[in-house]
Amino acid sequence: MSRAKQSPSSRDLSRRYDRAFRADDAYRATLPDMQNKDASLIQGANVPIQHVGISGFRLPMLVATRDGKPIPLECIVTGSVSLAADRKGINMSRIMRTFYEFKDRVLSHELLEEVLIRYKKDLECSRARLLVEFRYPLLQRSLRSGLEGWQYYRAVLEGTIDDLDSLRRFVHFDFVYSSACPCSAELTEHAREERETYGIPHSQRSKARVVAEVAPGRSLFVEDMKDLCLEALQTETQVMVKREDEQAFAELNGAYPKFVEDAARLVYEQFDADLRVRDFVIACSHLESLHSHDAVSVINKGLPGGLSADFHDFRDLIC
Repeated sequence: MSRAKQSPSSRDLSRRYDRAFRADDAYRATLPDMQNKDASLIQGANVPIQHVGISGFRLPMLVATRDGKPIPLECIVTGSVSLAADRKGINMSRIMRTFYEFKDRVLSHELLEEVLIRYKKDLECSRARLLVEFRYPLLQRSLRSGLEGWQYYRAVLEGTIDDLDSLRRFVHFDFVYSSACPCSAELTEHAREERETYGIPHSQRSKARVVAEVAPGRSLFVEDMKDLCLEALQTETQVMVKREDEQAFAELNGAYPKFVEDAARLVYEQFDADLRVRDFVIACSHLESLHSHDAVSVINKGLPGGLSADFHDFRDLIC
């Protein structure tokens, strides 16, 4: 009996790692490829899969900025493709290997489009999707003291390509702000005026998550997303604070109190008026200091067939 036909139990198997062994083309040709077996080996229903790929692989990349000076950031990538019926699986490593061919380029929506086109070719799929997440630093100046500190924003660049090679681009962005309760402010003033009783209205750290689809032929940078959210909400949390800044922040909250319904509509107003934005969905969460639960709201632009307001992952908005 040849060695190849012996059962594993009858072989004298080596239990050492051979550091000198190198796989050549001939050896690689003998390796089993389970994902490219025929349809008879599919387990379960022989149906298409909308997304299959890799989530969460990391690498450092230069990220495009509004001022044209790319910055190096750690990026977390999720890449997926569609899988047709009658196909057992995909070459999973190709998701990462193809992306790595672009690792020395500047990350932008234009780069994602190039990678998506390659995904369709390399993985023989009809649709593909890429999301690249990073923490984007912007220098924030304090309200009155003139101090400066780095504010980090969670952002995601997303690109998709469909069966007809139509490309779509999205920016996901988290904005953390303070929400002072208008009701609490009025009740506090009532106690002061009617009973000469001192009180402190409640406020809380809050988060708005915006997903914006970039209009064709337009660009939308992380800085633009921050500017739109800041213009809408005004009360961004601060990095560097002295006493005069803390006082200013209290005054700022007094000038811009907001319920969670107000927050959603204020952000809607800014994004709806911006021609760089084709579509959007906004989720807000106010992490209540009065209640043992949070106040939440979701709003979308409302385009037919556009982004849905079916957001429910509010626990992910804890900040």
